[in-house]
Amino acid sequence: MPLADQLGALRELQVEGKIGHIGLSEVTVAELAQARQIIDVVSVQNRYSVLDREHENVLDACTEAGIAFLPWRPVHPAASRGTGEILAVAAELGATPAQVALGWLHDRSPVMLPIPGTGSITHLEENVAAASLRMSDDQWRRLDRIASR
Repeated sequence: MPLADQLGALRELQVEGKIGHIGLSEVTVAELAQARQIIDVVSVQNRYSVLDREHENVLDACTEAGIAFLPWRPVHPAASRGTGEILAVAAELGATPAQVALGWLHDRSPVMLPIPGTGSITHLEENVAAASLRMSDDQWRRLDRIASR
């Protein structure tokens, strides 16, 4: 079914009061632009992390439009184990590699809302603590250079 038809059906449900807000998942910049002509998009959920920037341009479009961006898989498996620069920054901050990866996301855009998975209370507490992680501009730039945009 074409995207316009899918979005039209969602808009009808919204007008009828059956749904409140509409978010999209795994869209391109062109699809987001098309959708915004039909509906009010409140969020986009695409895969994105410090090590996986395939949807960088979608995040930039969301940032410009003030649309919430919810990266799925925000802590790439390699980032949670720590590699090179991530390990270095983690050591400098006294944080875990996963916290550094989440901290970088928090600082990447004001519309960023990462939703990391968790398997224990300890892991949950670690993820929550990442929101208060403060890295220097130099540390952030070093992480930003890990993956080319």
